[in-house]
Amino acid sequence: MKTENYRVTKTELAGVRVSVTSYQIGESYHCHVANLDPGATIARAEADSPAEAEQTALAKAAARLKSN
Repeated sequence: MKTENYRVTKTELAGVRVSVTSYQIGESYHCHVANLDPGATIARAEADSPAEAEQTALAKAAARLKSN
């Protein structure tokens, strides 16, 4: 299987600059949220739709960032 629909966006979440990477492998969609500096992974998610994967990963990341 190969990666398809690869997309990277940069945004701010809970006052932290993050990159949001979304992609499809087979029939599942993945999303990875990482801190831009130093580049550490904050959250990941896998779902049946790209919107659901991104929403889940961003919710996890926001919760983790708020607890710090």
